[in-house]
Amino acid sequence: MRRIALFLLTNIAVLLLLSIVCRIFGIDQWAAARGYGGMGGLLVYAAVFGMGGAFISLAMSKWTAKMSTGARVIEQPQNDAERWLVDTVRRHAQNAGIGMPEVAIYDAPEMNAFATGMTKNSSLVAVSTGLLQQMDREQVSAVLGHEIGHVANGDMVTLTLVQGVLNTLVIVAARIVGRLVDSWLSGGRDRDGGGIGYFVSVMVLQLVFGLFASMIVMAFSRWREFRADAAGATLAGRGSMISALQRLQANHGESTLPQTMAAFGIAGHLATGFKRLFMSHPPLKERIAALQNASPHA
Repeated sequence: MRRIALFLLTNIAVLLLLSIVCRIFGIDQWAAARGYGGMGGLLVYAAVFGMGGAFISLAMSKWTAKMSTGARVIEQPQNDAERWLVDTVRRHAQNAGIGMPEVAIYDAPEMNAFATGMTKNSSLVAVSTGLLQQMDREQVSAVLGHEIGHVANGDMVTLTLVQGVLNTLVIVAARIVGRLVDSWLSGGRDRDGGGIGYFVSVMVLQLVFGLFASMIVMAFSRWREFRADAAGATLAGRGSMISALQRLQANHGESTLPQTMAAFGIAGHLATGFKRLFMSHPPLKERIAALQNASPHA
């Protein structure tokens, strides 16, 4: 319940902030004066809510991740395991050419880890207690290399850009098509603000277009996992990365990460059929095969 409440409050806060921004700068009045039909007003309105929402979520990502998982940032290592963890992250970060991330541990039974943050030099890498307990250090090092790879590749920012652009396109496309539907239903009359056909069409189309947008975002998310695996293999050794992924198969796709954080974990939920299009991670079997078939010098 705490995670659900936090998710809802975060989204409400983002929408409220965007609404205030639109009100202060007069964007809502400007767009509304054109019935959201003028392309200039529509594009600005869509960009504020599409791109703005995505980047606000990214800016809040570290705070949200800590709060939703209960992650404890290691300020001063309290034992040998924590010292090794911090030193390993530092070594991988230096080799990857990025700033030292915050390192955290969160309490969860399954083997998992995630990275998030707005920039390459201001990130967070967190691992579950289950991962530390069930993997050896070579395997953990590979998982940490995978997460550092996400940061070094700029995956969080790129995923946000993709999501923001698609959000904007969904808002624009739904309203343009909604106008056409409303015009057809009204016999070609131009009604200020749009009629019931416009509002119903926009609601339905945003759901439909949003569904396709989610497929594109998840396809990109799956592709970046292969890149992060390759980075983990480079930083910790291909054998260690393959061994870590094979160990992860024991999870059977289980994860206690909040839905908003699921795409940032080391492994995602399993799915079959149509649901595969909405998987944030490729099947571990495919990721292992990609590493095994990769050129030794790749």
